[in-house]
Amino acid sequence: MKNKEKKLFPLFVDLTGKKAVVVGAGKIATRRVKTLLPFLGEIQVIAPKASEEILKLAEQGEVVYEQKCYDREDLYDAHMVLAVTDDPKVNEDIYSACKCLGILVNIANNQNKCDFHFPAVLEQGDIVIGINGGGKDHKKVKQVRQEMEKALKISKEEAE
Repeated sequence: MKNKEKKLFPLFVDLTGKKAVVVGAGKIATRRVKTLLPFLGEIQVIAPKASEEILKLAEQGEVVYEQKCYDREDLYDAHMVLAVTDDPKVNEDIYSACKCLGILVNIANNQNKCDFHFPAVLEQGDIVIGINGGGKDHKKVKQVRQEMEKALKISKEEAE
């Protein structure tokens, strides 16, 4: 590539029956878990403490929550891993282990150590739209998502 800005290709992947491991259970992890729920077979959340929403999802059987510190063995059967901790050493270890094991990884606080970015997701029936701003303008991505959501609602109402 000749000095072109790096852009990500929008790839839609079948994650049915696949397992994601999310290390961390705070605000960002909770938001990402909720986004992934309709798409994955299993979501395992690992953290010493969890948000109320993660605890509720675990209680409802939507996710598997393990109240503990991360250990490399937690990653071995994962298809994808999200490191959403505030500990750079833990995130680095997760990144290294995933690269060695060939597991897709997303380090929430380091865009350069992500095999994939986390898009804003909009669903309506069978339609799934992913919106990504290359990690540069989260507010604009949110705005575009909201505008598209309004447009889809209007077109749905017109069809009825």
